[in-house]
Amino acid sequence: MSPGQTVYLSLPITTTASGTMPPPLTYILSLISSLFRFFSYVFLRVIPTRLGQPVIPTLYISYLFIWYLSSPAPSVQGVKSEKDTVKQAAHSQRPNPVTAILLSLPTASRRVNILNLLINTLLLIATIDFAITPFFDSASDVTFTRVGAVYPDAVKIAIRYPQPNATSENDFLVIWRESSVNGTEHSWKTGPRFRPSLHFDWMDTVRLDNLWPETSYEYMLAFPNGTLLPYPTTPIQFQTFPDPRLHSGSHFRFIVSSCITPNFPYMGPLHRRTIRGFDLLAEYLFSWESTAATSTATRPDASFLLFLGDFIYADVPLYIGDDKSAYRRLYRRNYQSSSFRKIYERLPIFHTYDDHEIINNYGGDGDDSKPPYPSASDAFRIYNANANYDSPHLGQHYYDFRHGDVAFFVMDTRRYRSTEPANERPARTMLGDTQLAALHDWLGRVNGTSTFKFIISSVPFTSLWGHDAAIDSWAGFPTEKQALLTAFHSVPNVIVLSGDRHEFAAIEFSSSNPDSHPVYEFSTSPLNMFYIPFLRTLHLQSEKMVQRPKSDVVITVNGTEAAVLIEEIPQERVLKYIPVGNTKWSSIEINTRDLEKPQFRLETVIDGKPEYTFEMIGTPIKLQSSVALSTFVPETFVEFINKIGINPSTWF
Repeated sequence: MSPGQTVYLSLPITTTASGTMPPPLTYILSLISSLFRFFSYVFLRVIPTRLGQPVIPTLYISYLFIWYLSSPAPSVQGVKSEKDTVKQAAHSQRPNPVTAILLSLPTASRRVNILNLLINTLLLIATIDFAITPFFDSASDVTFTRVGAVYPDAVKIAIRYPQPNATSENDFLVIWRESSVNGTEHSWKTGPRFRPSLHFDWMDTVRLDNLWPETSYEYMLAFPNGTLLPYPTTPIQFQTFPDPRLHSGSHFRFIVSSCITPNFPYMGPLHRRTIRGFDLLAEYLFSWESTAATSTATRPDASFLLFLGDFIYADVPLYIGDDKSAYRRLYRRNYQSSSFRKIYERLPIFHTYDDHEIINNYGGDGDDSKPPYPSASDAFRIYNANANYDSPHLGQHYYDFRHGDVAFFVMDTRRYRSTEPANERPARTMLGDTQLAALHDWLGRVNGTSTFKFIISSVPFTSLWGHDAAIDSWAGFPTEKQALLTAFHSVPNVIVLSGDRHEFAAIEFSSSNPDSHPVYEFSTSPLNMFYIPFLRTLHLQSEKMVQRPKSDVVITVNGTEAAVLIEEIPQERVLKYIPVGNTKWSSIEINTRDLEKPQFRLETVIDGKPEYTFEMIGTPIKLQSSVALSTFVPETFVEFINKIGINPSTWF
């Protein structure tokens, strides 16, 4: 070998910064990295499935291990590869750095590989942040108040006022007055006392009585001596409902939806308390108020929000455990959200619960000691249920209420539902005997006294949804469902409102009885949660058909004759199906001022934009005549008796 002679060595270095072809191990690295990013994206933006708990960490650890093994070795200075042409070809085939980063493609660039590692590490941190925030975000200092049940002469008020440094529990006051009209301010009146206690997580619920129907009021919170508490800084407004005995008709609107989780789809750690669905709802409800004076629209303000369950997700993405304090923490977390505060400080909310306030697909079998129901119901009761209307049976979560000539029955579909398989117990129950009797009794009472009758179910009444809905919805309770459906068909203007499926559907139920009334269901969810793209589980009509006589005119040789034909139609059919959208709610407007043409109008909003409208004229109902004295009381006289201290509740 002469001095200065170039030596060509065949070295086992296959991955260098100079651009040689990566070894097979890096293709495995690319595959694992791509899978990790895919599952991280699904977990953070599509569906926060519990499967992410084992899959995402496993993929990241595998990626990290292989990344370390396949990291490029430093270049050997002064040494050339055996064939420069091969090196140049490999260099020319190196993927574009941007493409390599986006698709996790194998590359010999150490800088790109490190950047890929950084991206994947940030994704892992994001998934950890989303998964564990419900565990460490205690929201223990959240202070709030909201209006719950609204009556013609009263309201329920829920209050949380923590006093962590107090040596003893203290009483406070609700002070209230009629809202100012034409610049005239009324004096404050002393209302009920409330006592937040640590035992009930600093929550209390009181009832404010002696109010007038269809009247606007406001309230504040104060010390016993009348000095205002720091919160709220401005009065909380509300309006009482019309008296149901005044059959002059009503015109109002309400919102219905279900299912919320903060910061989903995931928007980063700065949005841990953001619930985008409530932000969009607040914009929908209140942004138009500034232009209301110049608007010709006659749409009334929303009177209340019906929330149909899954207010918290105790088991998604991780189960918080069978612990009272853990369930309470999730409720506090939602109430601390500035997004939700925009709604509950301005709009009464009536709640029911579904499975995720307890645990996925929960069925109680009527056993209140069945875990984790005691812990779950404790939090639901003190934060949401206590402010609902009183149940006809003490200690129950189902209830009914009226808004003028419109009636509502809110079911409890979890506490009493049977968990035995249908083949072992065909007559499974969802409601239990007592609640079922209460529902039938309510149907009998409102049949001739209410124009529209709304039945609220946290799960769909239709059997058209498949997958787990075949068991978890009313489809899993066919005997009880059919008996109820027969009863619903016998009552005019029955409408079922439901949630749970994270999709929207409008359903029509038909009967073979020509004298039966149509029944409709509108299922709307989620308000802020996932929907599953590409996968559709709703059948467009039922396999079961019903035969119904239909009158028609037939032309014969002797002229036209009336004929009765038999048509076959599906018992259940879809009128509209909207599966997409992380945010859904339905706005329902009722106008019964023309008793001969009662109007129902539904507008469904998807991700902040109206996507579907349904209108119908209901069956006229001859309501009983009014016996309420306030029918004949002029407003000026109402003001006079208010001044002399006569309670309106004694008039009705």
